[in-house]
Amino acid sequence: MIQFILNNQLIKTNKPASTTLLDFVRYDENLRGTKIGCREGDCGACTVLIGSMKEGKLEYMSATSCLTPLPNIQGKHVVTVEGLNLPDKLNQAQQAMVDCSGTQCGFCTPGFVNSMCGYALTCAKPTLESAISAIDGNICRCTGYKTIERASAQLAEKLQAKDKSDSMSWLVANEFVPDYFLGIEEKLKAIQTPFVTPAKVGIPIGGGTDLYVQKHDELNDFDLDYLFDKSELNGITFEGNRCILKSSATVTDLMENERLLETIPNWYKHLKLLSSTPIRNIATIAGNIANGSPIGDFTIILLAMKAQLTLTNKENSSRKVMLKDFYLGYKTLDKKADEIITEIAFELPTNGTQFNFEKVCKRQYLDIASVNTAISISTNGTTITEAHVSIGGVGPIPKYLEKTSEFLLSNDITVSVIKEAEQILQTELSPISDARGNEAYKRLLGRQLFFSHFITLFPETIKMDDLI
Repeated sequence: MIQFILNNQLIKTNKPASTTLLDFVRYDENLRGTKIGCREGDCGACTVLIGSMKEGKLEYMSATSCLTPLPNIQGKHVVTVEGLNLPDKLNQAQQAMVDCSGTQCGFCTPGFVNSMCGYALTCAKPTLESAISAIDGNICRCTGYKTIERASAQLAEKLQAKDKSDSMSWLVANEFVPDYFLGIEEKLKAIQTPFVTPAKVGIPIGGGTDLYVQKHDELNDFDLDYLFDKSELNGITFEGNRCILKSSATVTDLMENERLLETIPNWYKHLKLLSSTPIRNIATIAGNIANGSPIGDFTIILLAMKAQLTLTNKENSSRKVMLKDFYLGYKTLDKKADEIITEIAFELPTNGTQFNFEKVCKRQYLDIASVNTAISISTNGTTITEAHVSIGGVGPIPKYLEKTSEFLLSNDITVSVIKEAEQILQTELSPISDARGNEAYKRLLGRQLFFSHFITLFPETIKMDDLI
């Protein structure tokens, strides 16, 4: 049985575990404010808030309910737009949308309101930039966004006075959320029991952001192994200069990790290019790797960081494999059927080592890359002492550029060296023409993005006009 709090009500259900949260709240609980849009996590019409206990503290995040299986909300608080209503008046997010004319047809409005209320619950330092970032997973086809941005600005302005010592009480008193939120923490503590996967274990699933897109209509016939909330698969730790990610760590976990933010320049900016806030909140790193997509963003990042995977089978026996050796062919992995990825480890950049990630897609955010690439490069003066380059979208697998990386080693950072390296890079690519661009376009993107690494990391030495 799955138990959770839905708005202010305890839910106990024996619905099939593969049921999505979206379908449950709409069809079983008749809460129709949560809309069905794309069913792929792109439009944000189904956005809800999910609150869970972490280290004794209640924390909320926005999530796409169309991709969230019921086991992933066991023991948590789910908030739909109906659960944000105040008695006889609008909450602050709803009022901001009215004041700024932020809604027209209204289909997307519940998702925006949920994301804005989620921002009110989570923001530590309200700014216009972060308020707009909180709604980056919500699409509107009517307003042109400027009115919604103004509503976000109004909300951020009112949050400037937020009492950080007792934020929930302040949010209730100032009409951001209903007063029942004050009792949720105690209610959750009463049902802190994990979901138990049936003995017959099947396909592993983490956040659901891939499997529910690919096989939404087939999942009722599958046996699934729900990994998202298994304690042994969650967390980020450090051993000296080595970062170890448990497989259910999410993109948001990495975006918010203080040591990674301090150690890797532009880390937040790089990861902001990966999908949207509601997806980053639930998408697991291991899922991005195991998907085997030739353009998996985090896979490309980790390839350049020389990541190593730990694979563990059902007998709890583990083995290690370098990520660059993990992909044997299109969607073919060096992984046995009973193995899952349990850890991903990589070395943090040290003095003299720099990292960069580049991506081109049809829109800047919330899109799949046409081509993406990353580089980790170490130098001693102007001489390259170590280089690791990866690229996606130009072949059947996420590609570690072995020959290009080897060529850069021991060479000086000069325009001629970079141009020669790019010629070697082209020999390692095998792009095909598809919906994201033809072969020539992808080769051109590979060239330009490779040059961009050096223009970005060595601006005093390498100029765009010298390369192009």
